Amino acid sequence: MNAAPADQIRLLDVQALDVRLQQLAHKRRSLPEHDEIESLTKDLTQLRDLLVAAQTEESDCAREQTKAEQDVDQVRQRAARDQQRLDSGAVSSPKDLENLQKEIASLAKRQGDLEEVVLEVMERRESVQERVAELTERVSAVQARTEDATARRDAAQAELDAEAASVGKERELVASSVPADLLKLYEKLREQQGGVGAARLYQRRCEGCHIELNITELNEVRSAAADAVLRCENCRRILVRTSESGL
Repeated sequence: MNAAPADQIRLLDVQALDVRLQQLAHKRRSLPEHDEIESLTKDLTQLRDLLVAAQTEESDCAREQTKAEQDVDQVRQRAARDQQRLDSGAVSSPKDLENLQKEIASLAKRQGDLEEVVLEVMERRESVQERVAELTERVSAVQARTEDATARRDAAQAELDAEAASVGKERELVASSVPADLLKLYEKLREQQGGVGAARLYQRRCEGCHIELNITELNEVRSAAADAVLRCENCRRILVRTSESGL
């Protein structure tokens, strides 16, 4: 394949722009905010799970407290009715009076036991409510940090995308001035060679594989026509000669 030396030089410009696009894409993928957001998202998920569990426990405690208070109220009402019967004098039988007094005493003990249950549930519920408040605050804090990291990531990506778009347009313009067959070969090699399809011969060294040409290879390069498209014997990339090739 033959191509004018100027076209081969422009191919190096295309290569440099492609390398820049690769660098921008790598930088976009490697933004520190990605790992930060991932870590914060995991923390946020765990905290939200803990918060839901605490809220569920608080709700259970609330129902348990309501039930315990209802039990106390029922015993209190029954004791009040028995006391009213006792005070009214409606019960005249000594045995019935004795049984009524025993029931009132039993209800008083039962009420005391139930009130202890209420207090225990209230204390447990208060502890859970404090846990809910703490977790709610932590969720809000991590959510704010996540939103901040996301905003920073989006801003950095937007800046990189803008630069990539500018470089892409320049690349398109330069590539359009390179002969189609040369560009096709370059694209094929670039795909095969990890993003580098053309390399400069600088001071007798291929900048693609960084290996210095031996004397036989140098003589072949020296004897080649100026418009010959050369390939590196080692890496097979297009080898572009310049005034700094050391020939």
